[in-house]
Amino acid sequence: MPTADLSARTAAAVALLKESPETLDGFLALSRTFASATLDPHSRETVILAVAARHQCHLCLDMHEAALAALDPETAPEPERLAAIRLFTLQVLASSGAVTDAELAAFQAAGYTRRNALEVVLGIGAYTLSTFANRLTRAA
Repeated sequence: MPTADLSARTAAAVALLKESPETLDGFLALSRTFASATLDPHSRETVILAVAARHQCHLCLDMHEAALAALDPETAPEPERLAAIRLFTLQVLASSGAVTDAELAAFQAAGYTRRNALEVVLGIGAYTLSTFANRLTRAA
């Protein structure tokens, strides 16, 4: 998708969200907080993409696939590590946070920490808000 089209779609989604300044402010605050988490940028984008795919937010998928592609590939974790965070994100979503000890252990075996697991929950919260709002306003 051309960058101009994606930028226009993003601006339109934000304009729709401005109908509730509290919702927009909440999302922006959560998004900033998630961006400052200890997860590396590739892992954060992987969490966001997993949430967007699960909730079928096509705008979010397009935006964050572009964001992931723009990241320096030299700093990307091993594909197995990204696969582990994607799987863990989906497990957290499917279980409403009640992942099994084995699932948490597998996530940690991929090099992530319990802190990172809580940061995944933060990312899920921030981007569930975004994907639900985009779908509700028909931005996605």
